[in-house]
Formats: sequence, structure tokens, C-alpha cells
Amino acid sequence: MQAKERFATVDATSGPVLFEINTVVELAIMKTLFDSYQLGALRLANRIAMAPMTRSRAPSSVADEQTATYYRQRASAGLLITEGTPISQEGTGFVFIPGIWSDEQVRGWRRVTDAVHQENGKIYAQIWHVGRMSHTSLQSGGRQPVSATGTPARDRASLAFIVAEDGTPGFTQTSVPRPLETAEVGRVVQDFARAADNARIAGFDGVEIHGANGYLIEQFLNPRVNDRTDRYAADTLENRTRFVLEVVDAVIARIGKERTGIRLSPFGTLFDMPEHLQTEETYLHLGRELSARGIAYVHLADQWNDGVQKISDEFLRKFRDAFSGTIILAGSLDKSRAERLVRNDLVDLVAFGQPFIANPDLVNRIRRTLPLAKPDRSTYYGGNAVGYTDYPSFGAQQEAEVAESH
Repeated sequence: MQAKERFATVDATSGPVLFEINTVVELAIMKTLFDSYQLGALRLANRIAMAPMTRSRAPSSVADEQTATYYRQRASAGLLITEGTPISQEGTGFVFIPGIWSDEQVRGWRRVTDAVHQENGKIYAQIWHVGRMSHTSLQSGGRQPVSATGTPARDRASLAFIVAEDGTPGFTQTSVPRPLETAEVGRVVQDFARAADNARIAGFDGVEIHGANGYLIEQFLNPRVNDRTDRYAADTLENRTRFVLEVVDAVIARIGKERTGIRLSPFGTLFDMPEHLQTEETYLHLGRELSARGIAYVHLADQWNDGVQKISDEFLRKFRDAFSGTIILAGSLDKSRAERLVRNDLVDLVAFGQPFIANPDLVNRIRRTLPLAKPDRSTYYGGNAVGYTDYPSFGAQQEAEVAESH
């Protein structure tokens, strides 16, 4: 007997139904968000991930006890994915972000992984280079940020988070970048590899390469941003995906394919990423290449616009055919849509971002259909424990009151 989740149905009166497809008897299985899930060598407690979110709470660029508390509080997620942690000073676009290029930063992140593992949680580090989404004040010696291009990001959302001359933190327009020289690209690839190895030393279960949301890797992938003329140009499919695949290969060489994931945002336009006609071709090609490498997962970020999903179910089906590994989806999900996508085998895991900020026990709240607290947006970036580690879990008394009201 062979069980295939993709064709699962359940009869409410008689339980699982046996049925035959192409002469193979199938056992129907109804998947839920709260099933355990095997991600490589990791057994996740459920199919809910916490998406990476920048919080800017590390004044010395080192994860501290407050950082550890924040992730410990949310360790009931099947998989935690950290805020983007820069692979180098050059890769930084926000002040107060814990990096992962120095020994001190590695020791700081060890506090976090120890805390999460004490709660039986699983955690990946998102390794990050922002490219042109930076500012000269964040660069060593006040140098220009680097990118695939010399063209700056200039839409309204393209801002860096810096400390102003008066000492106050805040957002400002990104600086004009310079294009990486061909010979420099390999250095950046090795910065990613070194960061992945540092994540391993820090005790992370794996790493997620940040290839989404208008940052450096997507600046190479987008043919309307990448105006290069060398082997990393956007003129051919192979050239525009060369950089990201070199990064993936270098990371795999350091920590293994089973510990390597990547985040991508097909059809995304965040941070002055223009739409282009090669999107589907590019990302399905990447899906096939990543599948051949056997990496742990691909995390797709759906940048919703005015309530309309950019990553359609049709694209998810095509990507499922291209990529045989675990697929995670993030982007304005609610319980109903998340359950449908998992049940229909379009994705394996679902990631929630902002709901985890004010609801450290989000998994329990979704499971029990409890009310969700709303986060205070004014405390998203910078500051102290307020709006960071002071959101409470839903108490037993509150649960009883909700049950009574129903």
C-alpha cells in the first residue's frame, strides 16, 4: 500500500478512504498545520514557521540575552527563522542588527540557539547582504554600498535605518551604490559561506540565504536592475542566476545541503525592483537547479499588494513540479488560506511574520482559534523590551473566558 498526501481526502463518517489512482492504492491523509514535519534531519513540531523580521534591538550588533528571550518566547513554532543577520559590515543596511561575521557575534548567537533548543525548538539563521539598500554611514570608512549596479533604489520604501548626526536612530534615503567588480563577487560569495559556517558554530540548525525582497541577490536576478556586462550580467538565464547559485554552492560546501535553505520573492517589487517578463522563467529555473542540489527548503515570500497575492496557486504548482524539496510560503496568510495550501500540497510549511510579534504563543492561538493581539508598529525597529519581549502569552483565565463566550 502506498500513501500519497497529494491526493488525500477524508470521509467524515468512515475515516480515511482507500481509493485507486492509476492502479496504485492510495491511503488518504488529511494534513493540518499542527502535524509534525520532517525537514531533513530535523523533526519539526508543527508546520508553522516564524518568518524573519528585522527588529533592530542589538545596540552593539551582537545578539544578547534580550535577543535570546525574544526567540525563546516564540520557540513553539515548528521552525524559527531569525531576523536577517548581516554576513559582513558591507552587507549591513540597519543599525542595531546582530551580525554573524565576528567571533563575538557568534558567541552572542550561541545564547539564542541554546535558549531555543532548551525549549525543544528548531532555528535557522537568515544570512543577509543588503547590497544597495544601505547607507555610507553604515559602511566601513564611509564607503559606498555595493551592488550589481550603480543605480540607487529610489522608491519611497527604499530606506536605510541609521543613527543621524544628532544621535537619534531613524530611516533615511539609501546611498548611491557602486557595482561590484567581477573579481570582487567571489569575495562576497565567500562572505556568505563564512557566515554559514559561523552559524553552524553558533549552534543553528541551518541557514536561510536571503535572496528575496530587493536585497543583493535579487539585485543580480532582476534584469531591469542588473545592468552588468560581465559573466554576472542579466542577459541570459545562466548569467543572472550565476551569483545566487555560486552562493548556494559555497554554503553547501561549508555546512551541507541538508542545512541550507533560501528565501526568494518571485514577482516581488519591494525596494525598487521593477516587474519583468523573465520572472517565471528565472524562478522555475532556480527551482530546478536548487532541487538538483538537494537543499533543505525554498522559502517563497509573497509580497501582497492591496490584498492581492502575487504568487498564484498556479505558480506554486509549477514551482512544486520544479523543486522536489520542502516549500515554505510567507505573505499575508490567515489560518484558512494556510490550511488550504498545506492540504492541497501546494506548500509544506507556512510562515507568519508580524502576527508573531505580539503573539509569542501564535501556534497555540491558531490551534485554539484564540484572539490575536495587535502589535504596536511604532516599536517595530529600535528601542528596548517594550514591543519586543513584553507581549504576553494568552493566559488560562483568558482562554476560559473565550470558551465561555462561545
